[in-house]
Amino acid sequence: MTTLSVFMLLRRPLRLPPFAGSRRRADTQMGSMSKPSGLGHFGSFLLGALLPTALLFFLASDRVGERLTSSISSIGNGYLLNSPARQANLTSDGGSASAPAGDEEEEEQDRFPGLAELLPRVAMADRTVIVTSVNDAWAAPGSLLDLFRESFRNGEGIEHLLNHTLIVAVDAGGFDRCRAVHPHCYRLEVKSANVSAANRFLSKGYLEIVWAKLSLQQRVLELGYNYLFTDVDVMWLRDPFRHINLYADVTMSCDRFSGEPESLKNSPNTGFYYVKSTERTVAMVRYWRAARPRFPPHHDQKILDNIKSELVGELGVRIAFLDTALFGTFCEFRDGIDGRVCTMHANCCIGLDNKVRELRGVVAAWKNYTALPPAEKEAGKARWPYPTRCRAARRAKPAPIKN
Repeated sequence: MTTLSVFMLLRRPLRLPPFAGSRRRADTQMGSMSKPSGLGHFGSFLLGALLPTALLFFLASDRVGERLTSSISSIGNGYLLNSPARQANLTSDGGSASAPAGDEEEEEQDRFPGLAELLPRVAMADRTVIVTSVNDAWAAPGSLLDLFRESFRNGEGIEHLLNHTLIVAVDAGGFDRCRAVHPHCYRLEVKSANVSAANRFLSKGYLEIVWAKLSLQQRVLELGYNYLFTDVDVMWLRDPFRHINLYADVTMSCDRFSGEPESLKNSPNTGFYYVKSTERTVAMVRYWRAARPRFPPHHDQKILDNIKSELVGELGVRIAFLDTALFGTFCEFRDGIDGRVCTMHANCCIGLDNKVRELRGVVAAWKNYTALPPAEKEAGKARWPYPTRCRAARRAKPAPIKN
């Protein structure tokens, strides 16, 4: 009950049960006023004394309600006592380790030195940063990094977005190559595996890279910045931000699109997704990382697919998925090039050489399309090359990887 409703309730006349002789009517003149009894005086006095006290009580209770709402909100942001993430975030003495503070904040700064100073130089006016990651093999001349940067230059009015792109290098070779071609580079130390080679899917190096980049993304959110993470094998063609869902906490590409943007039947693809910086999304990434031991030995995308209903149900995260007609994939390949497509992702493709060869074909097809007269573009005859090498590699069923 709000303070206003309580105030209106207390303003109503005090109704007391009728007692015999409680009031006498003057019967001498018509329209004379009745004389209040002692009980009437008492009721008026009682109401006058209680009204200020009641108002103070309910004003205070409103503040209590705000604190209660805040507590409920924090429960919705991932601090459920019985949730797997809550159990994973308990320290040895039973306290919560879910929010960096004090010594833990210093540890986070030590893990990502210089990041807080770098982000303001990269971010857009709305504190959004585009983030991608490379290693020595992906950043080598003629490899994925060159194709990635070239796609911005060949895209429709998006070259300026390179100025807001942070390239995260996970090894020294990738960092040196980044600094040679790009103004905003960050070195992320990954020492638990060899991450410099063209690590195959689900290899130890591959897994360490994807989980290390997720920890950095969490730190970006904690510092108050939104991010759009993009794999370096995504070719940017048009501005994707016009398709970001303003209501959602997370707007994510998918391998296969169900037709409903908010349906959890969509299969998420963590190679291209946008996240707002809020308490809820910070809790989401912590929950996501804490779920890793529950589903070994999987990568971030597979685990997100396993826990997406938990993120929505327990944390209240709002997720929207992007149509593959706008954000193309090799998984759900559509060969037509039209005036809507924003990106093309070389996912569902095994092998660095295969990705590079197929994406060179994508870049060439896009250049041919943009050179067409408007009438021929509208005719809808332009086509992407079929990813033959990638499909063949997937059918080959390579031998299991030994970590």
